[in-house]
Amino acid sequence: MRTKRTARFVIGYAGDDHTVYRDGEVVYEDDAVIYVGHRFPGDVDVAYDHGDAIISPGFIDLDALFDIDHAIFDTWLDADRLAGQRWSEDYFRQPRETFAFEDEVFKRRYAMVQLILNGITTAMPIAAEMSRAWAETYHEFAAVVDLAGELGLRLYLGPSYRAGVNVTRADGTPDVLWNERLGEAGLDDAVRFVRDFDGAHNGLVRGALLPARIETNTLDILRRTKAASDELGCPLRLHAAQGVQEVRFLRAWYGKRPLELLDELDFLGPRTLIPHVTTLDLPEAGGDSTGDLARLRDRGTSVIHCPMISIRHGGLLDSFDRYRAFGINLALGTDTFPPDMIRVMDYGSLAGKIVARDQTAASAADLYRAATLGGARALGRDDLGRLAEGAKADITVVSLADLRTGPYDDPIRTMLYNTNGASVSTVVVNGRTIMEDGHIPGVDVDELRGRAQRYFDAYRASYTERDFRRRAPDELFPPAFPIVQRP
Repeated sequence: MRTKRTARFVIGYAGDDHTVYRDGEVVYEDDAVIYVGHRFPGDVDVAYDHGDAIISPGFIDLDALFDIDHAIFDTWLDADRLAGQRWSEDYFRQPRETFAFEDEVFKRRYAMVQLILNGITTAMPIAAEMSRAWAETYHEFAAVVDLAGELGLRLYLGPSYRAGVNVTRADGTPDVLWNERLGEAGLDDAVRFVRDFDGAHNGLVRGALLPARIETNTLDILRRTKAASDELGCPLRLHAAQGVQEVRFLRAWYGKRPLELLDELDFLGPRTLIPHVTTLDLPEAGGDSTGDLARLRDRGTSVIHCPMISIRHGGLLDSFDRYRAFGINLALGTDTFPPDMIRVMDYGSLAGKIVARDQTAASAADLYRAATLGGARALGRDDLGRLAEGAKADITVVSLADLRTGPYDDPIRTMLYNTNGASVSTVVVNGRTIMEDGHIPGVDVDELRGRAQRYFDAYRASYTERDFRRRAPDELFPPAFPIVQRP
């Protein structure tokens, strides 16, 4: 089956970088691209003209929201209410699953639909842990494998695991409490999942090891995770160097900073991906961050930059251009709602300019590279993140036809600065059209929205039992302005 798609701009790939073909075309046969450019010389079975649009390689999201979002709860709180986001000591002693198995599977399906709507074709998921009895499970992710086959999204997948949980003590101070047995069992299940499902659905699903956070896993689990990644040849991702409290814990326990500790454990490497990395060598320790940056570069470790969630929490990468200049591969992650990769690229570009105080910094081209080529490089895939002969037919079409988009100029800058995820019209993964003109086959939008709101309302209410002060939701999450109910 040969398919041709044409548009005002086609982002191809030539030499070692993206190339724009004005009034261009891309042709793919089954799951692979066979031509990008002008005037394909052969015959095709079907052709689509997208008009004023950008045909782009699909976006790669390596910290992809796989949840009903909680950032609307916790990205504006004061310190006292933020402490209520963690488990209390009492809850740690008797945790429970807030939602039934089928609700957890629904949550994943809802999240996958959101990723597709925003033009993401390859995702490595991330979800919150607050409402779990402990962590994600093998069985729910086995069900997610089936969802990937149904919806057609490319996933790097595995249940997250942890041996500890961040808690708030009765006096309001943070701590980590441990259940190493559950951590070890979670790692065993994650390895079993990779063995059982890597390559499922004609390679659409690939296995990955996804331990939760550096401060909630033991050193032994981290060592075993790296050894399993080496044995299985699969990527691993660990959240680290993302907050001051994490650094305080690690320095108190081990006398090491996060990346210093990981380097000593031989955890860093080309298959290791680390989201955020906004907390490097601390100035009070005499550091200037070059030691940590050198560790990442020398070990070939990729950083997953998540600018939208970082900015919502009041943080910034210092800076995007500095990491790139050091030779560190940068990929992108959404890690919040909406999982809008176009907004993420825009936020990353704007934040990079602010940090550098230079409008030429963090260029649109470099952020776009991170969303495509950087993600592919992090995964060790030269068949993703580009439209070139032999690459996978993973395609995102961004419409420029809406009056609100305004006039277009350079397609990349126009996309970042003038559009957003709502401008994504068509998504193709592995040669299969999984969204056309904004429609995803088999998705009942009204049913999905209604069930998601019910899930969200229950999620919000569940915070009370975990809060160390057991505050009601309206006290934990007060409205921006008083709300008057209809009598």
